[in-house]
Amino acid sequence: MSTPHPLSVWARNVSPSPTLAIDAKAKAMLAAGEDVCSFAAGEPDFDTPQFIKDAAIAALQGGKTKYAPTPGIEPLRQAIADRYAAEYGYKIAPSQVVVSPGGKYSCYLAIMATCNPGDEAIIPAPYWVSYPEMVKLAGATPKFVLCNDRAGFKLTPALLAAAITPKTKLLILNSPSNPTGAIYNRAELAALADVCVQHNLYVLADEMYEHLIYDGHQPVNFAMLGAEVEKRTVTVAGFSKTYSMTGWRLGTLVAPAPIAKACSELQSQMSSNATTFAQYGALAALKEKAKADAAIEAMKTAFDRRRKYLHAELNKIPGITCLLAGGAFYLFPNISSFGLKDTEFCAKLLEQEKVAAVPGSAFGAEGYLRLSYATSDEIIRKGIERLRRFCAGLKK
Repeated sequence: MSTPHPLSVWARNVSPSPTLAIDAKAKAMLAAGEDVCSFAAGEPDFDTPQFIKDAAIAALQGGKTKYAPTPGIEPLRQAIADRYAAEYGYKIAPSQVVVSPGGKYSCYLAIMATCNPGDEAIIPAPYWVSYPEMVKLAGATPKFVLCNDRAGFKLTPALLAAAITPKTKLLILNSPSNPTGAIYNRAELAALADVCVQHNLYVLADEMYEHLIYDGHQPVNFAMLGAEVEKRTVTVAGFSKTYSMTGWRLGTLVAPAPIAKACSELQSQMSSNATTFAQYGALAALKEKAKADAAIEAMKTAFDRRRKYLHAELNKIPGITCLLAGGAFYLFPNISSFGLKDTEFCAKLLEQEKVAAVPGSAFGAEGYLRLSYATSDEIIRKGIERLRRFCAGLKK
């Protein structure tokens, strides 16, 4: 009997998502009756607003159960174009919009459309765990640039320029950031844009958390930083975080016409289209603005309260320092003073105190934790007390 051939290099080289793995372990422990406080999940703990669900139900009952156009139903693509025009002055045609099965898929399409085998993609660290794997799946090479808490977790023009080589093709920029919650202001983005134009780089601007910004900051659309910037920018966003629609799997991609066309053609061969009736729920989210704004504001109010509380309590724990995030729903405290690898810290924390957190090394930054405050106030209060007790034990 012969041994089957090894699996493909893609299957053997891709790493599973550590955030999903830790969240799954925490949920399994909860299902087994253990009192786990999980800070691992990257999704709002709110239900999808009822009016959005009602629109999807009506679409189902109305027979919207067949294939849709590959880049998305026309009314939704028009509504997305209208949103960008209204919010940013970004005037695009519906043909520049591609609706995909999730923001993750939108990012992957952007990378597949712009990167060749052998190209390099610059990824500031800490980074969302999927970026490097997507780059590798495209046959390209991820190149990391560490931006630690002393730098506010933000890439600078000097760091970017120093990382560029003749093979560099793409910069992946995420603001607000998963995992740190850091946000770039307009001047910071404009300075990075100048470097990208100078070196003829494509930019994947992941703006999934654009509406979850606090302290009076305003979102900035990277593509709107100049005509030359717009020509090379792919903007990814979606419905998962803003409208608490993670399970609906709906991402959006906006790009110059040639890139959007390429992404649509790639999607046509890989997934056909995003779920048809789900797109009608997304359409309601954009069309029924008053209801949507009320739902978003309720979530933001809760997230902001939790953000401030968790930040204050973390900085009261000897040995922990933590920056106050400006967006998303994560904090990224520094735990390097305890002398443990962050993976060991998280394993012991889960085992001893039943608190689930994701190690910073999963995001390319050893010595940190990612804590999601998209969970209940009760879990946050209970979890921070357990973390305090755990850290006190380490300091003895």
